[in-house]
Amino acid sequence: QVQLVESGGGLVQPGRSLRLSCTASGFAFNYYGIGWFRQAPGKEREGVSCISSRHGDTYYADSVKGRFTISRDNAKNTVYLQMNSLKPEDTALYTCATDSGYGSSCPKVPYDAAYWGQGTQVTVSS
Repeated sequence: QVQLVESGGGLVQPGRSLRLSCTASGFAFNYYGIGWFRQAPGKEREGVSCISSRHGDTYYADSVKGRFTISRDNAKNTVYLQMNSLKPEDTALYTCATDSGYGSSCPKVPYDAAYWGQGTQVTVSS
């Protein structure tokens, strides 16, 4: 069955970096757009970044542009989220998700997502 497993979260000081990984199995990874979403306590889940399957087109929320970079390695069925210059407001549960597959875009909002991982916690605090 479809499985998405996130890793790489943790506690980090403001200004430092983390790299999240989303490793997939159980479906044709090459044909699916993948997105990263986050949800902080008391807030709605929001789209952070996504990458398409076909051309590797990327999307970033305004709040992370210039600081986060998404990439994918189809040979490893993995999508990465490099997060630099982290801020306390980046603290959240980060979850990856697929779109419905075989399209040209990627999931920018939770409504666009089809399959979800369990998430990895990122805490930015001094």
